[in-house]
Amino acid sequence: MRKGEYLAAILKSKKTVFTSKDIALLWQEKISPATRVRINYYVRRGELIKLRKGIYAKSKDYNRLELATRIFTPAYVSFETVLAKEGLIFQFYEKIYVASYVTREITVGGQIYALRKLKNSVLTNPLGVKHREETSIADKERAFLDTLYVNADYHFDNLSGV
Repeated sequence: MRKGEYLAAILKSKKTVFTSKDIALLWQEKISPATRVRINYYVRRGELIKLRKGIYAKSKDYNRLELATRIFTPAYVSFETVLAKEGLIFQFYEKIYVASYVTREITVGGQIYALRKLKNSVLTNPLGVKHREETSIADKERAFLDTLYVNADYHFDNLSGV
């Protein structure tokens, strides 16, 4: 790539959130000190936004669900985030709930991401996980089962849709 094409490659991408590895793939090179220097140059100039170590966004209007699945991979949006959207629960949750291989809460840009650990064989099973808009989201049945897997005593408000 030539000098002016590096940032253009990022801006042309459909993604709004990138890891260092994603950027290196776009630039068709391996992650090297030169790659990191170039990324940091774009961050200093304000052309990329550093969200976390090794995770960047094109602008402040990045897709928060996309970020949720990029913090720790493999991961997908599930639990209360999907259940509320699909009408199985009526409570509002500001947190974005993510199925992952770790359990923790992380705050990025004022948004709290609650990661819940699932067994590897459950986490990597693609059944019921949709891939759209550069992110992975569980369908309502998968989110229902994930929630029961983590908490067998969970109360659902409306099960007519399952």
